[in-house]
Amino acid sequence: MSEIMTRIAQALSRAQKQLIWMATDVGLLLLAMWFGFAFRLGEFELYIGQFWPAFVLAVGVALPALKRFGLYRQVIRYSGNHAMIAIVKGTALAGLAVAVLPFMQRLDFFPRSTPIIFWFLSVLFLGGSRLLVREMMQMRDARQKREPVIIFGAGLKGAELARLLSKQGKYEPVAFLDNNPSLHGSAINGLQVYAPAAIDRVLRKSLAKQVLVAIGSNHTTRQEVVNFLANYSVRVRLIPDVNDVLLSEGGLLNVRDVGVEDILGRTEVGALPHLLGRSVAHQTVLISGAAGSIGSELCRQMLQQQPTTMILWDQSEFGLYEIHRELSATVEKENLPLKLIPILGSVADEAFVSQIFNRYEVDTVFHAAAYKHVSLVENNVIQGLKNNALGTFYCAQAAVSCGVKKFILVSTDKAVRTTSVMGASKRIAELALLALQGVNTATCFSVVRFGNVLGSSGSVVPLFAEQINAGGPVTLTHPEVTRYFMSISEAAQLVLQASSMAQGGEIFVLDMGKPVKIFDLAIRMIKLKGFSVKDADSSKGDIEIMLTGLKPGEKLHEELLVNGDVVGTEHPKILQAQETFLPWVDLSYGIKSLAVACATYDDRAVNEAVDKLLKGAARVPASNKTSSSQNPAFLLPDQKSDDL
Repeated sequence: MSEIMTRIAQALSRAQKQLIWMATDVGLLLLAMWFGFAFRLGEFELYIGQFWPAFVLAVGVALPALKRFGLYRQVIRYSGNHAMIAIVKGTALAGLAVAVLPFMQRLDFFPRSTPIIFWFLSVLFLGGSRLLVREMMQMRDARQKREPVIIFGAGLKGAELARLLSKQGKYEPVAFLDNNPSLHGSAINGLQVYAPAAIDRVLRKSLAKQVLVAIGSNHTTRQEVVNFLANYSVRVRLIPDVNDVLLSEGGLLNVRDVGVEDILGRTEVGALPHLLGRSVAHQTVLISGAAGSIGSELCRQMLQQQPTTMILWDQSEFGLYEIHRELSATVEKENLPLKLIPILGSVADEAFVSQIFNRYEVDTVFHAAAYKHVSLVENNVIQGLKNNALGTFYCAQAAVSCGVKKFILVSTDKAVRTTSVMGASKRIAELALLALQGVNTATCFSVVRFGNVLGSSGSVVPLFAEQINAGGPVTLTHPEVTRYFMSISEAAQLVLQASSMAQGGEIFVLDMGKPVKIFDLAIRMIKLKGFSVKDADSSKGDIEIMLTGLKPGEKLHEELLVNGDVVGTEHPKILQAQETFLPWVDLSYGIKSLAVACATYDDRAVNEAVDKLLKGAARVPASNKTSSSQNPAFLLPDQKSDDL
């Protein structure tokens, strides 16, 4: 009905609308006069023929007066005080004329209080009718401007959310979806509850583009809902505890979009409290790469483990400033007995590395400093090897010289059977630590290896999110690419716990579950943002996935183990790899050759040094091997390095 009335109103001209209001006011004025006599005389079946001059005079005076005072120039949708003033003045003149009528016509039987009652009722009828129409129109406009949303979850949480949204904000709840069959077909807060299978029909009927998931925090249940909704091009947002939902004119303040962790459905590996602080409590700890994704999270978690001193080392001035400022604020706020020392410099500067280790009595080192972007390192070969391989070697040597107790290297799955310069540099770093472990007993060297970290700078997930928000296209190297993923928080916990279990010479890896197909991840991220995928079968889609081809050094599938042999550890999800390594004599010679080649920017010599190191690790005598797997030869590109 409201839709029909809206269309009729839109079809009428301004003059036609004014005539309709004038005709309506005539009827309301006559009704007010009739009620005036009825209330005064106490008769609702009275004969009014004898009072007809009052009816004629009331309309004859009021209508021109109302027009003169500008009532019919007012737009009802925006009418306010001016309209009410015009009504009060116009009906007052009509009431005064009716009051004078008995004296002019000598009507002794005319009730003297009727004009006052008439004036009051006229203001009520004419003003009230306009206020009612104005409110109806504004409510309709508000509904049209508010964005329709569907709520998944018709329990207490969903019902309370619907009530909050109906009160204010830019969202208008239009329906519930729920898995509970007993609720299907019922109505909650005036909204019908549908089975999830009816989502297509509900979306078409309501024109909703968003689904707000208001269910409990159970990870499995929420993951099932996200997986279901990922099949539809509708934006999915997750609701926190309803008591924490904040509303504003702009909508929901603290409701978040579905994150990649929700899409992947990965349950974080729980930490064993006694392992978190064993290697850092009451010690001086040095974190290289402290401003990076893993390094900064290590620092944050380490604060709560009661080290006496934390040395924050990074070559990024801005990054170091930011993490030092953040940690200093936490130390001050929580009144922690902890000293923070920021160190600006490169781990590839051998003299500087030696100076740092000699200046501070370091107990434990977490070496997270590395160039990690495969394509960048591929085009900057020598700088990548200097920083990742030689820098690790310099730090490890300095640690032995200064009596550091533990040295933990943060490594990557790209070091396994590598095809990239970046992976090769990290594999050489691993080999250097394992070789050093064989010739010293003072320092415990261990490696922690894991896959991609969610949300780290330059990773595929934030890149996809940025491209989707920009309208696409989403760029993907190959439709069959798979990767392992874990959260930054989980990765940092793994490193801390592995360091507590380290005895020397271990390579720790995390049971990361199944690898994720990146093409499927991109499709889910697009759809859960409310967009459709544009491809050969759906040219009318919103976001295109553009295949760019594998980059130099990039692999289709990453691995976590050089060999397939692993053993368990104290932590149920942390495994220890059984891998081969180079003896110190061979490793030290290869590292020296690499250092000389890098110093002279001799591409051919760099290529040969890397090739010998990796091939040498694959040709360790059988007595030192744990598997017959062979690490394939690694060859650098023939073209000149961009470093030259």
